[in-house]
Amino acid sequence: MTELVEPTELDSSVLPETGTETSRLDLTRRLAAEAVGTGFLIIAVVGSGIMASRLSPTDAGLQLLENAAATAGALVGLILMFGAVSGAHFNPVVTLVDRLLGSISTRDTVLYAIAQTVGGCVGSIVANVMFERPAFELATRQRSSGALWLSEVVATVGLLLVIAGCVRTGRSHAVPFAVGAWIGGAYWFTSSTSFANPAVTVARMLSDSFAGIEPASAPMFIVMQVVGAGVAVALIRLFFPAPVLDAPTGAPPPPGSSPDARARPRSPMQQEA
Repeated sequence: MTELVEPTELDSSVLPETGTETSRLDLTRRLAAEAVGTGFLIIAVVGSGIMASRLSPTDAGLQLLENAAATAGALVGLILMFGAVSGAHFNPVVTLVDRLLGSISTRDTVLYAIAQTVGGCVGSIVANVMFERPAFELATRQRSSGALWLSEVVATVGLLLVIAGCVRTGRSHAVPFAVGAWIGGAYWFTSSTSFANPAVTVARMLSDSFAGIEPASAPMFIVMQVVGAGVAVALIRLFFPAPVLDAPTGAPPPPGSSPDARARPRSPMQQEA
């Protein structure tokens, strides 16, 4: 088993994250980008859930379609927006996987998770206020069963493999669209509607709406998401043991790699595990 390596302070300030570009900004800016990006993501999730409930009050399927489409579209835009700043994780399990692969420091991992969670909670409050609901409210929607918990493992593993499958094969530019497509689809093929994100799970406790989850149901969702992250790390090491390194500008892609694996900044999931 590969020893877990702690990146140096210098390395962690310049290493690219799990986005589409290279991060060379200081930690404060990266944390701000994670907080703001996660906040916007939650505004999209909760806000579209509230709007869907009002536009289609008697059609749960149409509500889910509207919620999924808005969330997928927002994810694509947000990853493109902040990928070059912080890596656009917006998700503690994405950051955790980067830590387990040795490409982000423990300190930065903890700070990223805090920023993501705080930003998400603020996003819920903003979404509530935008739709003239109480700013602070706890969700009452129960989401607790073995099927839902298994769904969270499946959704989380799939999300992390989608990211790794893109960035470790020289296709980092596809991450925003692949992630948006996965989450949009997973809304429909998982019984939990694919939370796959501890920060999002916590934030959705703060809106008693279509997208909400009661506080008593949230801990097991988060546990299953972390389990999914552990499974994903093992699968990433199995399927993508040798990341495709970016070639110098104008150089052909490495032998055996994807034809479009051209010069692009590396992502942490491209680092050797």
